[in-house]
Amino acid sequence: MVLRYNSLFRHGIAPLVSAVALYAQAPQFEVSSVRPVPPDAPNNSSGITTKTGRIMANNVTLKRCIMGSYAVGQNEIQGGPDWIDTDRFEITATAPGAAGGSDLMAMLRTLLADRFKLAVHREPRTIPVYVLTAAKAPTKLVKSEPGIESSTNSGHGRLDARSTTLRRLAEILGRSTDRPVVDRTGIEGSFDIHLEWTPEDPRAASKQGDTGVSLFAAIAQQLGLRLEPQKAAVDILVIDHAERPTDN
Repeated sequence: MVLRYNSLFRHGIAPLVSAVALYAQAPQFEVSSVRPVPPDAPNNSSGITTKTGRIMANNVTLKRCIMGSYAVGQNEIQGGPDWIDTDRFEITATAPGAAGGSDLMAMLRTLLADRFKLAVHREPRTIPVYVLTAAKAPTKLVKSEPGIESSTNSGHGRLDARSTTLRRLAEILGRSTDRPVVDRTGIEGSFDIHLEWTPEDPRAASKQGDTGVSLFAAIAQQLGLRLEPQKAAVDILVIDHAERPTDN
């Protein structure tokens, strides 16, 4: 039986068809492994680490993988089953060549479409955001040395980033706030950024100690930037479909 395209949307099939078509053309890892973390396993630290040609995701949810691969904050994702916030996975994957960060994230998107049957689309919406701007005085940003590979290491109340743009900084900050963060500094280039603050939830305080400084104050004092609430048009990532992965 042949279904028209608008009929596919009514039956919720079109996103899957689109995902399959894109998957056939998208860059792929040469070798990959996706394993569920047992529910009773200790909830140790989690995160995504990248090296040239390799990605390792430790104790991560599907939502965390979506955030990393699509460069969005948690408040820029809507829809999907409840388990994308709770089920955790170990993911390791190797690229066919010396792929860098952006290429690895493109391959991760392909992996999510393949193993999790993930299908998404973007919708522009005007919502409350935080806008990152430059103060009038000179900033305290430290320019990166040429040729340094980009890397990010973040935890509760702490951020260390090398060779990072301010657009990328806004994406990372959006994971620690209750709104998306939009970069409107107008500052180009790559920077080495060290930031420490006290999370609003005291249970999430940095192991390095309570700084007594909010994220907003830390950005002003340590970077010479401002983080201010506004409304802005943002592309929201809507999850059309997701399934728990099958065994390797």
